Amino acid sequence: QLQLVESGGGLVQPGGSLRLSCAASGATLDDYTIAWFRQAPGKEREGVSLSRESDGGTDYADSVKGRFTIARDSAKNTAYLQMNSPKPEDTGVYYCEADYSPFCDLFNWRAFGSWGQGTQVTVAS
Repeated sequence: QLQLVESGGGLVQPGGSLRLSCAASGATLDDYTIAWFRQAPGKEREGVSLSRESDGGTDYADSVKGRFTIARDSAKNTAYLQMNSPKPEDTGVYYCEADYSPFCDLFNWRAFGSWGQGTQVTVAS
């Protein structure tokens, strides 16, 4: 069974950079659609970025396009979210999620079969 562990969160200044990691075990991450979601206090979990295993395509929320990049490292069985020029509104708990289905999308985090415990990201000066 696929297990995911996020890391790399912390405090970052606006305009800085941060890289989140999602280490997988129990299965090969290359076989899964991977996504990053985030949840701010008092708000619903929202999709940030997605990487499809079926065609290698990626999706991004409009709010992070041009600033965030999702990537995979097959050798390390790990996914990443590179956050450049973060803004205070990017603050929240970031979750890595994965599912074997190529039809999962950024609009429904509950459709994914696996997710980690989350890592806190705080963007503040």
